[in-house]
Amino acid sequence: MNRENKNFHQDGDQLRSGTILLMAVAAGITVANIYYNQPILKEMALSLHASDVEIGRVSMFAQIGYGLGMFFLIPLGDKVDRKRLILLLLLSLACVLILMVTAKGIIFVWALSLLIGICSAPAQIILPMAASLDKVNRGKTVGIVFSGILVGILGSRVISGFITDWLGWRYVYAISAVMVLTITVLLKLYLPDVKHKFTGSYIELIKSTLELVKKHEVLRRSAILGAFTFGIFCSFWTTVTFYLSGPAFGFHADTIGLFGIVAIGGALVAPYFGKIADKGNTKISLIISVGMIILSLLLLKLFPVSVIVMIIAIFILDIGVQATQITNFTRIYSLDENSHSRLNTIYMTTYFIGGGIGTYFGLLCWKYGGWTLSTWQMVTWSLIAMAIVIFSKSRTKKKQIMPENVLKN
Repeated sequence: MNRENKNFHQDGDQLRSGTILLMAVAAGITVANIYYNQPILKEMALSLHASDVEIGRVSMFAQIGYGLGMFFLIPLGDKVDRKRLILLLLLSLACVLILMVTAKGIIFVWALSLLIGICSAPAQIILPMAASLDKVNRGKTVGIVFSGILVGILGSRVISGFITDWLGWRYVYAISAVMVLTITVLLKLYLPDVKHKFTGSYIELIKSTLELVKKHEVLRRSAILGAFTFGIFCSFWTTVTFYLSGPAFGFHADTIGLFGIVAIGGALVAPYFGKIADKGNTKISLIISVGMIILSLLLLKLFPVSVIVMIIAIFILDIGVQATQITNFTRIYSLDENSHSRLNTIYMTTYFIGGGIGTYFGLLCWKYGGWTLSTWQMVTWSLIAMAIVIFSKSRTKKKQIMPENVLKN
């Protein structure tokens, strides 16, 4: 064991206050790149002479790219040096962001958005890495890093909205490139090396990842549920940009970005649902969190032109979506200590593919039925999500396997 790892194991407090905080910031800065585009789609469309549907695909390609990156790259976290993998992907991300600054045509922007998604995979390599670094305080450590991811996702909208309003949308990606390069240097200096556990080939690694789907029913249920709830999340944040900038409200990009602050508040409340899950009450946690998603969407249906209701609905929606994810993490990380990266791959790949599909259907509904049809699509998906929770609950009762697993899952 090298000196860096010796210091890491001997000084847990320094890890929690220093290294884990750095990992949380790095994960947030990385994942934010997928969401910078959402509040500035209108401005990007005007600059690139693209239609609403064409520019909306920027979000879709970023999310699909993220899903692809997670499926093909994240499993490597169980096979190769995670630190080296993270640094390589971050450098690639910085290069793609610089290219985005100079992008001219919509097709080029689509391609770069896909690459941004793929190269943002380190956010999901860092999360299971944090879980393996601190087994004593795993819940707390994962919670800190996950909070960084949430703040990155939600804060990105605030940042991009203000930068675009004052400087233009291309500066969003230029500034992001600088932040990514900065965090890469810091990770190079302070992130510990972690010995990989998988010794087979890459093909065997992918095969073993897919075998986890067949092996763990909890993983399958959690991934499908996550896909539907994140699909709602992405559908909402893509179409609400057009709605808030349209005749009903007429807000500019900086104002739309401020709604992200409301979402951050909701995300910071969501981790408290992890305490319910830690006590073994994952079904109760999921019913409450998905129920909050349904409630928020019904409020939007009943009061479509109220700013106050929009704020309340966003707050409740983000609590529901993020609490669902935290509960799902609690379930899947207890399945196999040696396969955290691969478990994360299955869950998060499905999760973000659901986000991409949700964005696609949201844009389709916006094109043919505006905000009314878009919100009906989200309500439908939320009811499907609740059905998944209820169905899995009934099946769990029928299938009484090992008491320890029942308690955890």
